[in-house]
Amino acid sequence: MRLLNKNMLALLLSLLLIFASGSGKVARATAAKGNRYVCTPVPAGTDLSCPTDTSNRVQSTSPQEEQLRSTIIQLRETILQQKETIVSQQGTIKELNSKLARCEADDKSRGNARRKDFGKNTMGDLPRDPAETVEQLGKTMQSLKDRLENLEQQLRTNTSGGPFPNDLKDLLRRRLGDLESQLLTRVAELEEEKSQLYNETTAHRQRTENTLNSLLERINELEKSNSAFKSPEDFKVSLPLRTNYLYGRIKKSLPEMYAFTVCMWLKSSASPGIGTPFSYGVPGQANEIVLIEWGNNPIELLVNDKVAQLPLSVSDGRWHHICITWTTRDGFWEAYQDGERLGTGENLAPWHPIKPGGVIILGQEQDIVGGRFDATQAFVGELSHFNMWDRVLRPIDISAMANCSTYMPGNVVPWVDGNVEVFGGATKSALEICEDRLFDS
Repeated sequence: MRLLNKNMLALLLSLLLIFASGSGKVARATAAKGNRYVCTPVPAGTDLSCPTDTSNRVQSTSPQEEQLRSTIIQLRETILQQKETIVSQQGTIKELNSKLARCEADDKSRGNARRKDFGKNTMGDLPRDPAETVEQLGKTMQSLKDRLENLEQQLRTNTSGGPFPNDLKDLLRRRLGDLESQLLTRVAELEEEKSQLYNETTAHRQRTENTLNSLLERINELEKSNSAFKSPEDFKVSLPLRTNYLYGRIKKSLPEMYAFTVCMWLKSSASPGIGTPFSYGVPGQANEIVLIEWGNNPIELLVNDKVAQLPLSVSDGRWHHICITWTTRDGFWEAYQDGERLGTGENLAPWHPIKPGGVIILGQEQDIVGGRFDATQAFVGELSHFNMWDRVLRPIDISAMANCSTYMPGNVVPWVDGNVEVFGGATKSALEICEDRLFDS
């Protein structure tokens, strides 16, 4: 606006100078012809409406003056028209500048690299001449139009390959929110179904376990009612052949022990050697505890694969009660036959604890835990009252059991019918050991 006002003032000053120069020319022309203006004094109080003598006054309405006046009027009209045009163009420019500012703001938010060109002042300084002003305004409008077209083209390009417009982003965001809500709802439903299924499965498992427990209890009752033995310990295991597939197995295993006593009744007439009445193997040591008579060798006790020879002789075909005690302290051992201690020794695997979690086999020696039996080491005969304790029994207790004056079941391995399994043709049959022993005598 300040620039336009300055241009208008300059234009008006130019017109005044033109008018002044024109008036000077008229005065000089009149002087050249001998014409001049005469000033007539008018007394005070004279009625000015009265006619005055104008015969000596120079006529001022010459054709040149009329031409100048018409020129001035035309110039005034032109100036007014230019002013209106400029005001109109100013409104247009403001509107275009507003649009351009919005477009530039949108373009800046999309990271357009042409911010420098958009920030350039394309208006420039308007020339002072009205014709040049109009021409410059036309060029500016065309430049703005071109820039707007470029912006529209760029916006279309960004829409197709770049960021989405805000309304499209909002639409996609709402759609994604709806899909997320549906997904969460479905997940919650699946979790609920999973929980219900888990509860149903747990209840079904509980019912199944209860049914199985009832069946096991019923089977145990039937086994007890159908047992041919007067009491659970009154039976024997018979191993009649020297094979690698006849054996018995104790269902219970041993805990870690630092001493033990093992007692049993056995009867054998096999030769040479009665074989292996029992063996206990653990992972990493198949000969943790072994009682064996192999070939023409005496009966041997093995603890952690260390050997001690025992002064026992039981291959006469009669029942004999034998007991073996051992303690980790100094590896001290004792051997009893028919209630009498026949030998002792020490330094048999001293300070070695008996390892837990192994397998007790009756009638076979184990090369691996629970298997790989050798027929030449198999026991041939009959076994009964195999009991085991985790301590060294007193000689008086051992003698009482050998004389049939008392019966002491083992606190680690007791001899009961339900604790012994037989395989490969081995059999269990009723036995009253003391009566049978008296009959042998």
